[in-house]
Amino acid sequence: MTAVLSIKELTVSFDGYKAIDRIWFDVFAGQSFGLVGESGSGKSTVLRAICGLAPITDGTISIDGAPVRVPRGKDFHRKVQMVFQDPYGSLHPRHSVDRILSEPLAIHGVRDAERRVLRALDEVGLGNGFRFRYPHQLSGGQRQRVAIARALILEPKILLLDEPTSALDASVQAEVLNLLEEIRRAHKLTFVLVSHDLAVIAHMCDRLMIMRRGQSVELVEASALASGTVGSSYARSLMVASEGFRRGRKPSEVVSDRRHQPQS
Repeated sequence: MTAVLSIKELTVSFDGYKAIDRIWFDVFAGQSFGLVGESGSGKSTVLRAICGLAPITDGTISIDGAPVRVPRGKDFHRKVQMVFQDPYGSLHPRHSVDRILSEPLAIHGVRDAERRVLRALDEVGLGNGFRFRYPHQLSGGQRQRVAIARALILEPKILLLDEPTSALDASVQAEVLNLLEEIRRAHKLTFVLVSHDLAVIAHMCDRLMIMRRGQSVELVEASALASGTVGSSYARSLMVASEGFRRGRKPSEVVSDRRHQPQS
């Protein structure tokens, strides 16, 4: 079976420093694949490299068996879209929600823009009443829902999610995670999800890669986290550090536990 996304010996360097060092992984259609590790491990850089936002110095990235072009063309962006971590920085402050969602359609020459915009807003739980609002008139969770709608509007096959809830209040995180899971199932999407939170990764993902200092430490099934059968000492230390972790818990339960933990 051909992977919908294939990464082979991917290397990313900045001024001679290897931020990503020869990593490999495949993601198959309909899967949710996680990238997990401590801050600075290179998780987000992998997503940026896939999108063409980080300099690839070696290795290949393939979509449906075909190597992606440099620079990325319109055909790539019809298949792959990204939701960034910060909903405050990823939306143009002077563009209305309608313009934010309509612009990708205009760039790609997609007709029936109004119907698509209304459908995208409905899918993320906002509705027509938000169409002509501006980002400063929205809460953080609403902004991230607009960002998700923008990513969905071209009907891609793959969504790259870079810590999509880490900038949100704890009370909103579970709502956005549940929304993403519903969207993945409804559209049969493939996810690549970056997080430092094992509980989120375990709930959302089928398989994952554990990263450290730009390298792949271990590729495991998410079920291995619950059973404690990870092979590396680094992976075990991440499990110990991730309090409240248990596969099968709902995001609302994970977030609730965090809110009731004593603050240091």
